[in-house]
Amino acid sequence: MIAYNWPRYAAALATAAGLAAVSGRLPPAPRALARAGSAAAVGLLASATAASWLVYDRSELYGYGWLDAVLTQEPAAHLVVGTGLDEASDVLAARWPASRQTTVDLYDPAVMTEASVRRARRRVPPPAHALPGRPDALPVAAAAVDAVFLVFAAHELRRAEQRRRLFEECARVLRPGGRLIVVEHLRDGANTAVFGPGAWHFWPRAEWLRLAGHAGLRPVAERRIAGLVTAFAFARGGA
Repeated sequence: MIAYNWPRYAAALATAAGLAAVSGRLPPAPRALARAGSAAAVGLLASATAASWLVYDRSELYGYGWLDAVLTQEPAAHLVVGTGLDEASDVLAARWPASRQTTVDLYDPAVMTEASVRRARRRVPPPAHALPGRPDALPVAAAAVDAVFLVFAAHELRRAEQRRRLFEECARVLRPGGRLIVVEHLRDGANTAVFGPGAWHFWPRAEWLRLAGHAGLRPVAERRIAGLVTAFAFARGGA
């Protein structure tokens, strides 16, 4: 988290230090505001760091123990879609060695301009077997897989049309009865409380339900992880 977002950490610390430094030279009312702002910057930095540590290092998230609650059986074939940082394909391949895995990388530096994503890709390159793809054109045949995984991937598509087309493509490649697993932070009260304005980089729960419904997928399971991450399962009809 810190390695991928260190400029934001540096900016927050610099802001807090600057406000603290000038506060002593200000009249009482502005001094109180400056000190409150400094404390808020430090507090938000601490809460975001603590929350990230809890979710990514201490929770069940990357152990995938929660998966049994949203996916009822091992898929014969599954697809992992990434948009910059893929931390799911290796774990899922080890979990299901008999399941045929396809990995698709949608990263497009012309569209996904987040510097944190570029830093993440340098530290954790995409798998060598990952296929390049587009949100509107996954290189997978229709009805070819039993499960599709979007793990912290879909929110990086900032254009609504791209998200819509991706969900349509996920529905296309799923077999009848197959499931789309979406794992995301949500723009909600809990995430806003710990990440502050950073929570606006996430999308609200209603957005994922809307996209799934538009693609003809129905919600069948939902699991909250560490109080801050939500795993959705959407099923394709026909089974």
